[in-house]
Amino acid sequence: MDSSQNNNPLLGFDNEKYIKLQSEHIKSRIASFGGKLYLEFGGKLFDDYHASRVLPGFEPDSKVRMLMQLKDDAEIIIVVNSNDIEKNKIRGDLGITYDLDTLRLIDAFGEIGLYVGSVVLTHYADQVSALAFEKRLNSLGIKVYRHYPIEGYPHDYAHIVSDNGYGKNEYVETKKGLVVITAPGPGSGKMAVALSQLYHDQKRGVAAGYAKFETFPIWNLPLKHPVNLAYEAATADLSDVNMIDPFHLEAYGTTAVNYNRDIEIFPVLQTVFERIYGKSPYKSPTDMGVNMAGKCIINSDVVDAAAKQEIIRRYYAELCARRKGGDCDNAVFRVELLMKQAGITVAARAVIEAALKKSDLTEGAPAAALQLSNGKIITGKTSPLLGASSALLLNALKELAGIDEDVMLISPAVIEPIRELKTKHLGNRNPRLHTDEVLIALSICAVTDEKAALAINQLGKLRGCEAHSTVILSQVDEGMFKKLGVNITCEPQYQSKKLYHKH
Repeated sequence: MDSSQNNNPLLGFDNEKYIKLQSEHIKSRIASFGGKLYLEFGGKLFDDYHASRVLPGFEPDSKVRMLMQLKDDAEIIIVVNSNDIEKNKIRGDLGITYDLDTLRLIDAFGEIGLYVGSVVLTHYADQVSALAFEKRLNSLGIKVYRHYPIEGYPHDYAHIVSDNGYGKNEYVETKKGLVVITAPGPGSGKMAVALSQLYHDQKRGVAAGYAKFETFPIWNLPLKHPVNLAYEAATADLSDVNMIDPFHLEAYGTTAVNYNRDIEIFPVLQTVFERIYGKSPYKSPTDMGVNMAGKCIINSDVVDAAAKQEIIRRYYAELCARRKGGDCDNAVFRVELLMKQAGITVAARAVIEAALKKSDLTEGAPAAALQLSNGKIITGKTSPLLGASSALLLNALKELAGIDEDVMLISPAVIEPIRELKTKHLGNRNPRLHTDEVLIALSICAVTDEKAALAINQLGKLRGCEAHSTVILSQVDEGMFKKLGVNITCEPQYQSKKLYHKH
C-alpha cells in the first residue's frame, strides 16, 4: 500500500494517513445527513494501547488527534448508565468508578480544546447515587440530561419510537454539527441516546443522522485475520464474536466483517430508522461504520506478527486473572481456540522460554526476560537486593547504554537506606527493591555517575518491547512496565504459596 510515512521496517500502520482519511470520511458522512451527525464512539478515545499494539505505528492518541481536525464543529456527549453509578462500577484499567471517570474525561477533553456539551444519565430511575452525581455535575456547571428505561426495549418498536418511548427522554441541546457520543465503559446506552436524539430532531424538523465509530473488528480485513482475532481475544470476557455481515453480503455481494452484537441488533435499528425517517439510510451494520483503519495498513507482515503476539498476551492475562480468583474458564478456552485459528502457540513468544530457562538456572527462583527492538533477549533474576523485574530493568538499560553487565549502576550505599525504610518503618516484609524504587535510586546516582545517567536516558527505548515474568507481578511492577510501554506477560503463579496476595 502507498504511504506517506517513512519506510521504518518496524511500522505496519501509517498514522498520519489514518488521521487524514478518517477525518475526511467523517466530514463526508456529516454532509450526507444535511450537516448534523451523532457519532457513537466505541472503545477508548484516549490511550488506545490495544490498537497501538496490534497496528504498530498507530499512536495511542490517534482518535483524539483525528477529532482535533474537526474540533471547530464538534462537541462531546458523555453517557453514563445510572445503574453503574449506583453499583459503584469500576473501570478495570484505571481502577476508578464510572462517575469519577466521567469527570476525568471532561477534564481530558477540556485540556485539548474539545467541548463537552453535556452528560446524559441513562436508565434514570431516581437512583440515590445518580441523583447525587447529577447534583455534583450541576454544581460544576455541567448540563445533565435524564434518559429513562423504556418498556419493551428494544423490540416493541411502536412504543419505543413514540412520545412515551424516546419522546419522554430529555432532549439534549447541542450546538455543533458533529456530536460525539462516548462513555466511561460498555453498556452505557450510547446508541439509545443517539436514536433518541434523532427522534426528537425529526419532530423539530432538524436534519440529522447516526453513524458508529469502532476501530475493531476491521471490516475490510478477512474474518480470521490476526488483527480481528486479536480483537476477539481482547473481548473474550464479553463473548464478542466476529462474523461476516450477512446484510452487507446480501445488499452488495461483498464480504465485510462485523461483530455479533451489531449484527443481531441491526434489524431492530432498521425498523427504528424506518419509523423515524420513513426509510433506513443503511443497508447493513457495516454501512453504519466510518472506520478507515484497514486502509492505512502499510506492512501486513508486521501487523500480523504484532496481532499474534497480542493474542498470546491476552491468553496469559486470562490465565493470571483466573489464578487471582476470576471466573475466567470460558475466556481462557475462547482465547485458546483463537490461538489455534491463528496457527500459533506460546512458543511464538520468545521471552517466555527465556524467562523459564533463567528460572530453572536459579533453582526455580522468579526470573524475567525482555526482548529489545533488535531482537536480543535480556534476562533478570531474583537477588538479595533486587526483585527479578528490577534486575531485568537494570540489565536492559545497561545493554541499551553499552555498559558492561558487571558494572554496578546503583551503589549499595543508596540501596541500603531504601531497604531499611521499607522493612523497619513501612512494614514491608520484602526488602528487595521494586522497579519504581530502582528507578528512583538510579536517578539519584545519575546526579554524580555518568554511567547511571547514560542508563536512565535509555528508558524511552523500552517502549514496545516484549517481556515475560515467571511469577505474577506486584501492582507496582506491573504498573511500571505499563508506564514504560513494555508489553509484559506473566506465568499464572505467585512467588509464594500464601493464600492471600496483594494484586
